[in-house]
Amino acid sequence: MRLLLVEDDVMVASGIKLGLSDAGYAVDWVGSGERAEEVLRVESFDAAIIDIGLPAMDGLELTRRLRRPDMASPSMPVLILTARDALHDRVQGLDLGADDYMVKPFELPELLARLRALLRRSQAATTAVLSFGPLELDTAGRRASVRADGSEQVIELGPREWTVLEYLLINAPKPASKDKLLQALTGWDKEITPNAVEVYVSRLRGKLEPHGVALRSIRGFGYRLELQAG
Repeated sequence: MRLLLVEDDVMVASGIKLGLSDAGYAVDWVGSGERAEEVLRVESFDAAIIDIGLPAMDGLELTRRLRRPDMASPSMPVLILTARDALHDRVQGLDLGADDYMVKPFELPELLARLRALLRRSQAATTAVLSFGPLELDTAGRRASVRADGSEQVIELGPREWTVLEYLLINAPKPASKDKLLQALTGWDKEITPNAVEVYVSRLRGKLEPHGVALRSIRGFGYRLELQAG
């Protein structure tokens, strides 16, 4: 999952980005509404976390603008952060297109829980569990497992394996683009090469195929989850 963080306070932004990255998200950070608007015109994100108290263009105006149809992700979930606790500010933010609202200071576990809830709603999911055949991914509990013959077996996943599998499950049974998978893994941090996606896919194959779930390569596009015959 790729997130955009818009926060002008470097220390606050660093803490949030670290916490979100540790939770398996790819996080890109900008420090102004103007820069965020430029990015949102051309790049897609799964959600945005926006501070209201930005210099010049504030977070409320940015939220209004990112809902325009010429933006790359006009319907993505938006979580607003602010030090303001006034009812008027909360109402205005929601009216302008924000999906949720948190007042600073806040605890990281609550931010993560609210973000997961927004992402589930945006994917039109009715449960925190993504499933495909015997495979289940509990996004709230961060737990992957397979069910067979009435028993359950936990599958151990690294953070980036989790990100790849979550993206594949969200798209299943449709294929997931390799470019989108790379964006979900890295954002603007380029320490991961395109070949690294194949490495994580290969690791997932080794963990899923014994349970009847295959990961098929779609030449020139990406990957798709399939159930193995027999």
